Amino acid sequence: MKSKKIILPLITLLISFGCALFVSIKVFPNNPFTGNSQEKTISSKFKDGDIIFQTSESKQCEAVRIATNSKFSHCGIIYDINGKWFVFEAVQPVKLTPLEDWINHGKDSKYVVKRLKNDTVLKPEVLQKMKDYSQQFDGKEYDAYFEWTDNRIYCSELVWKIYKNAAGIELSQLRELNDFNLTETRVQKVLKERYGDEIPLQEKVVAPSDLAASNLLKTVIDNY
Repeated sequence: MKSKKIILPLITLLISFGCALFVSIKVFPNNPFTGNSQEKTISSKFKDGDIIFQTSESKQCEAVRIATNSKFSHCGIIYDINGKWFVFEAVQPVKLTPLEDWINHGKDSKYVVKRLKNDTVLKPEVLQKMKDYSQQFDGKEYDAYFEWTDNRIYCSELVWKIYKNAAGIELSQLRELNDFNLTETRVQKVLKERYGDEIPLQEKVVAPSDLAASNLLKTVIDNY
């Protein structure tokens, strides 16, 4: 009787652990439990942790480009997941997207890739920490209101927070919404649709252009 009392809880524990392991692998395949990460060949033009930028063609993205005076309106982090390239991006919902698909979603499939000038700081354990931290955002709602919270999240906010909170690197200073060009008609229209007459002008924000202009990054691919 004693052996049965011991064995049954043990089986339950093992089943619970197996379920938790399955969930963690499903959300982000490349995590500490899998041990399946594969290094790319030295000739690969991408590196784990690179930041990729593109021009999207939605009405909101057009407003972002105008307000920030930049060609970039979307960005994400390139991750090596089990030997394949993905972009972790904040769309609806936040998700991992195969790199080739991500590139094809942009205007004319053009993109720019930037990398830390001192990319030696992105050691394997730091990159893993970034991926582990990223899991909390996977599947979250896209933040069309650009609020500085973790409830919903937008593209450049996602990249900034992962680098800051997982790698200890602040890619750029945060700004306020009022710092951008909000006077243009198309920008005003989007702001009116989003906020009505109560635009949060002091809200902390970071734009794709802020990350692209970071003096901590260098351009490694530019096919614009």
